[in-house]
Amino acid sequence: MADGRDVPFAALRARLVYHADGMETVTPRGIVYRQTPDGGLPMAIYAPPGLRADERRPAVLLVHGGPIEPELPPATEWGGHRDFGALAAVSGWVGVSFKHRFFNYDALEQAEEDIGAAAAYVRAHAEELGVDPDRLCLWAFSGGGPFLARALREPLTYVRCLVAYYAVMDLRPMASAAERADDAAMARLARYSPAAVLEEPGSGSGAPPTLLARAGRDHPALNAGIDAFTQAALTANITLDVLNHANGQHSFDTRDDTARTREIIAHTLTFIRARFEG
Repeated sequence: MADGRDVPFAALRARLVYHADGMETVTPRGIVYRQTPDGGLPMAIYAPPGLRADERRPAVLLVHGGPIEPELPPATEWGGHRDFGALAAVSGWVGVSFKHRFFNYDALEQAEEDIGAAAAYVRAHAEELGVDPDRLCLWAFSGGGPFLARALREPLTYVRCLVAYYAVMDLRPMASAAERADDAAMARLARYSPAAVLEEPGSGSGAPPTLLARAGRDHPALNAGIDAFTQAALTANITLDVLNHANGQHSFDTRDDTARTREIIAHTLTFIRARFEG
C-alpha cells in the first residue's frame, strides 16, 4: 500500500499546489521535542503572523506517512509539510510539523509513542508556543493514517478533529496467511486500523469529527481501506466529511495542480475552522 521507503527526496521536496497570501513570510521555529538514543526528534513550529505573547491559538499537528528510510531528511524539511505548516499559520493557527520514527511495520508502537510525545510537548509548552492546549487537530497523510486510531479508540477531549489525506485506514489486509492464524498479530494490526476501531461494538461515542480526502487514482488496496473506514464511520454515526478527488493521485496536494485539489484543501481549512470555533 503506502510505503514511503522508495520515495526519492526529490518527490518530498514538492511544494503544495495551494497558496494563501502570506505563506511565504512565515518562518518556522525549530525545536527538539524528544530525545532518543539516536539523537533528538525535530519539530517545526509555524506561528501565526503577529501572534501576541498573551494569545493562545489552536494547533494543527501534521502526521507524516511511512514507513520511511531512517536516512531520509525529516518531515520538517519536506516541501508539502513546510507549506501546510505555513498555511496553518496564515489561517490563524499554530502549524506543527515533526519527525516520528515509523521506519517499518515493527515500529508502529515506537511511532505512536513519538506522536503522543509530540502532542504532549505542544500542550506542555502551550504558553511558550502560543497554543491553546485544548484545541488540537491531527492531520495525517498516507502511512500516517494508522496513528489516528488512538484518538478514535480513546477519545481525547483536546483533539477537536481528525483529517486524513490519502491515508492508510486499515492495516488488516496486510496480514500474511501465518498472521491470520495468529490472534496477537491480527489484534495488533486492528489496533492500528481506524476502520477496525470503528467496527467495534459501541464505537464512535466521543470520536472526533473526521475528514477524509481520497484519491481516485490511488492504490486500490489503500482506497479499499478508506472505503471500509467510511462505512464503519457511517455505521458508528460519527461526524464525517468525505472528499473524493476522482482523478487525483497519491499525494495529490503536491502532484495535481487542479481546481479540485485546491477545492479539497480549502474545504479542509473550513472544516478545521468550524471544529476549532465550535
